[in-house]
Amino acid sequence: MPSKATTVTEYLKELPEDRRKSVQALRRVFKANVGKGIKEGMQYGMIGYFVPHSIYPDGYHCDPKQPLPFAGIGNQKGHIGLYLFCTYCDPSHKAWFTKAWKASGKKLDMGKACVRVKSADDVPMDVLAEALRMMPVDRFIDVYESSIPAAKRKSKAASKKVATKKKVSKKKGAKKKVTKKKVTKKKSTSR
Repeated sequence: MPSKATTVTEYLKELPEDRRKSVQALRRVFKANVGKGIKEGMQYGMIGYFVPHSIYPDGYHCDPKQPLPFAGIGNQKGHIGLYLFCTYCDPSHKAWFTKAWKASGKKLDMGKACVRVKSADDVPMDVLAEALRMMPVDRFIDVYESSIPAAKRKSKAASKKVATKKKVSKKKGAKKKVTKKKVTKKKSTSR
């Protein structure tokens, strides 16, 4: 259930009291453990944690206008979703996370990147905290870029080269001057 809230404060105010308490408890863990450079805000109708364009100008390859998603907390109809894109992009990190969560004795209901819980009590907070700490921004960007299909990486690299060339020519203030050479035919002297 994506929210139309534009701030995290507005989003929290919309929630029923029991959900608000759980989301706030989860939010504290996220805020205390995401790496330096990760920002909090509204993204995709929920509380998002993302790499801003100031750090990663390319943005999310599916929608470059969006900053690169790292994680999120969303209130859904039947659960609270923990969207761990940071785990989804790295199979070894996901394997560690799955094993650690299960070892905590808490039930794990996980899709590709979404962990579904009824309340914060269902979450081994130490495992969640460690999973977030294990993925600093620079490592996340490397993992993310290596997970993008090769065709998309090539098109991104090509567009970066074009953008760089344009910037260089703009910085120098040089404009390409197109000159046309006048081609004249010589008169033939032979008959």
